[in-house]
Amino acid sequence: MTVCCTRLYVCPTTTVVVCYLPQQPSHSPCVCVCVCVCVCVQEASCGYVIILTALYWCTECMPLAVTGLLPVILFPMMGIMESSEVCTQYMKDSNMLFVGGLLMATAVEHWNLHKRIALRVLLLVGVKPALLMMGFMGTTAFLSMWIGNTASTAMMLPISNAVLKQLCDTEAQAEEREMDLISLRGSPEARERRLKREAKYLKLDKGMSLSVCYAASIGGTATLTGTAPNLILKGQVDELFPGNGDIINFASWFGFSFPNMVLMLIISWLWLQFMYLGCNMKKLFGCGMNKDGDKEAYGVIKNEYKKLGSVSFAEGCILVLFVLLVLLWFTREPGFMPGWAAVLFNKDKPYVTDGTVAMLMSTLFFVIPSQLPRCGGYSEDGKPLKAPPTLLNWDVVHKKMPWNILLLVGGGFALARGSETSGLSQWLGESLAPLQSIPPVAISFLLSLLIATFTECSSNVATTTLFLPILASMAVAIKLHPLYVMLPCTICASLAFMLPVATPPNAIAFSYGNLKVMDMAKAGFVLNIIGVITINIALNTWGTAMFNLNTFPDWANVTTIPTP
Repeated sequence: MTVCCTRLYVCPTTTVVVCYLPQQPSHSPCVCVCVCVCVCVQEASCGYVIILTALYWCTECMPLAVTGLLPVILFPMMGIMESSEVCTQYMKDSNMLFVGGLLMATAVEHWNLHKRIALRVLLLVGVKPALLMMGFMGTTAFLSMWIGNTASTAMMLPISNAVLKQLCDTEAQAEEREMDLISLRGSPEARERRLKREAKYLKLDKGMSLSVCYAASIGGTATLTGTAPNLILKGQVDELFPGNGDIINFASWFGFSFPNMVLMLIISWLWLQFMYLGCNMKKLFGCGMNKDGDKEAYGVIKNEYKKLGSVSFAEGCILVLFVLLVLLWFTREPGFMPGWAAVLFNKDKPYVTDGTVAMLMSTLFFVIPSQLPRCGGYSEDGKPLKAPPTLLNWDVVHKKMPWNILLLVGGGFALARGSETSGLSQWLGESLAPLQSIPPVAISFLLSLLIATFTECSSNVATTTLFLPILASMAVAIKLHPLYVMLPCTICASLAFMLPVATPPNAIAFSYGNLKVMDMAKAGFVLNIIGVITINIALNTWGTAMFNLNTFPDWANVTTIPTP
């Protein structure tokens, strides 16, 4: 049978029906044989936009932020969403929380408060190799909880290098004096000792550099504002499941992620100790040892701290605002009791969120003066004294604020909304329904491995943006708590330890020239596996208790997801 004609019909539901008319003798009636090919145009179009965006994000053929604007262009042109609806996705409550956190970080960096905290901690832990690495990792992780991991790494690595250089130089001078006393300078034995010393400090330098950049990535997972993927998860959960009851907020995230961060940090410290410092506890912790080199290296840190001078009025104000912000975040909705927001504002609707608190405290940076104000008075030239500048001004914010991240995050929210509107999420969920036969523990572990591998060659923001809507659809389809897969995968997106290009902290550490790609790959591969294991342990222990992950919540039912 040959086809003599093809007719195309488009039904009102955008289903394409192709009708083939087979060739018949002229005296016979034409018999129509219809073959229906059901293709939802909106689903296919949305899938094309997501694939195109993912390809551009992975290859970085355009800036990531510019790629994040593709939904604004393509969704309206393809009839998926109206332009006004797409644009509203770029400025949501999660974005405001992100902006508030960045403004706090900008103020801390602008007045060098983070450097004062870091140096004070290092003065407390001392300069013994094991304790020094512990001090650098703990300090970097703590700073990354509140400011960018890039800024934390860029500040801590020069301090680390200066301390190690002082230790190496002091030991070299001591050896030269010893060689002079026994008249062995320039001998083969002296050269051998010099090479051995240089190899030891090169290895120590590698371990210290890796410890700082890894701690920066690990520390960012502890708080909701610590890194962008955490906020993307909150935004996606609020977008896809609007009746979730604010299940992800600053307090709940901290309660789950902070213990996991501490566990990962301790295991990472032990692994780097084993790789680069060995297992000699006496040498590592300096038991019974008191070298001049330790005192001089300690003096380097002390001198850096003295350069900062006494605590200024501006630093004191920022510290007070920072502590107040954290307290307000924790007590807004603590979970075990009604928070201040529920008592004062959120009696019938969630009017006040973490974003509201962040913006309130950040606005004060532009109101509070940076110097203790005086009442009246004149300057030396007889002119009236001007009001002191505020803690922050817009020029500083404009220079330091990573505006590109807002567009990138907004693009992810737009893609998620487009997936729901077009029906693509529902189709994906139905396609992944056979996974219901696999144990949830195995699903979570395998997906975590997938994300941890994918994020090595892609931005962690792009990774979470692409995968979270798919994971949410899959969870709904197999009646699994959405956070059971979304939560571990979000944290795993920040655990890129193997390649220099994986994260900015890795790139900064690699740029110092003492690391090779294989050094980072060997240490990072084990840490990736450790990270996936610890996250899944946390998920199936206190995470299950906190978020009730053993049951499928009513708010996650697909019928509760609004369709525009």
